[in-house]
Amino acid sequence: MIVDTHCHLDDKRYDNDLEEVIKNAKREGVEKFIIPGADPKTLQRAVDIAEQYDPVYFAVGVHPYDAQNYDRTYLEQFAKHPKCVAVGECGLDYFRLPESPEEAEAEKKLQKEVFIDQIFLAKALKKPLIVHIRESSADCLVLLKKYAGEKGGVLHCYNADESLLKLADHNFYYGIGGVLTFKNARKLINVYPKIPLDRLLIETDAPYLTPHPHRGERNEPSFTTFIADKMAELSGISRAEMEVLTTQNCLNLFGI
Repeated sequence: MIVDTHCHLDDKRYDNDLEEVIKNAKREGVEKFIIPGADPKTLQRAVDIAEQYDPVYFAVGVHPYDAQNYDRTYLEQFAKHPKCVAVGECGLDYFRLPESPEEAEAEKKLQKEVFIDQIFLAKALKKPLIVHIRESSADCLVLLKKYAGEKGGVLHCYNADESLLKLADHNFYYGIGGVLTFKNARKLINVYPKIPLDRLLIETDAPYLTPHPHRGERNEPSFTTFIADKMAELSGISRAEMEVLTTQNCLNLFGI
């Protein structure tokens, strides 16, 4: 069994064939799915999908790109839903900061404030975090070590920054997606063996980051099989063993 721990099934690109996407995934052995909260405008859609499909769960959160739309009270409306398993995706993303130094610093400040408040929300709810990190590893590491609770979380789309491996000791897991299958993913391939096996999770980030050999197509949870194969190869274990350990890791973190 495989769990896709990060797939945006609430994305409009699945509006016309969501049921078929889920059926395709189940035929490939994907039995459970987690929709991360990213855009407040689609959160209700994620909840509706989780209520319609038994294998689907969701998280509440606001992506750093939408930090200006953060509303904790709105998230709290859904946070105690029985199928809400985490807070996120939240974090820091410095990839597209404004060119003006003053505006860039203001954006960083806002992202940090929103990230910290979501960390506190996760602690209050006793739920793990789903953390988005892009060109912001140093700041994320400081904030997570300082504020994160004992439930820890997952570093979504782990970016191969070795400094973040320190978070394994703080109950953080590492989400491995389609990037691992890319021909130019040398950094991640080199760092991957340093991640403890009991800290690995499989994710697609569908509809984004489609793995080889389907790059250029819309990503789907069924493509987790290509990620699982590559992880098993690099870990020197069988695909079946990789499925068992990542499913157990998911159970340990998310309780599903």
